[in-house]
Amino acid sequence: QVQLVESGGGLVQAGGSLRLSCAASGRTFSRYAVGWFRQAPGKDREFVAAISWSDASTYYADSVKGRCTITRDNAKNTVYLQMNSLKPEDTAVYYCAVNGRVSTKALTYDYWGQGTQVTVSS
Repeated sequence: QVQLVESGGGLVQAGGSLRLSCAASGRTFSRYAVGWFRQAPGKDREFVAAISWSDASTYYADSVKGRCTITRDNAKNTVYLQMNSLKPEDTAVYYCAVNGRVSTKALTYDYWGQGTQVTVSS
């Protein structure tokens, strides 16, 4: 079992920045790929970013590429999502999840956090 807790969400004006954190406990975190997903009201959960466990390769959705950076600190069992130049369309609940292999597909992830709300005002 892996327990995940997201934090760092909040209300920010368009153009602002937030750094989300995903803290893990349980099994060896460093052996998991970690993904960030988001879900806006009435919409499907969508992929945002992911980082592999092996070489820290990173992957981004086109909608956030160039504005978001995913990093991991295995010593702290934490993954971060730095989000810059935020837009109102980034408003959603953001979730982190872990998987044995990096993937952009939500269904492939085994463990999920409870989510953190990000609201971007125009």
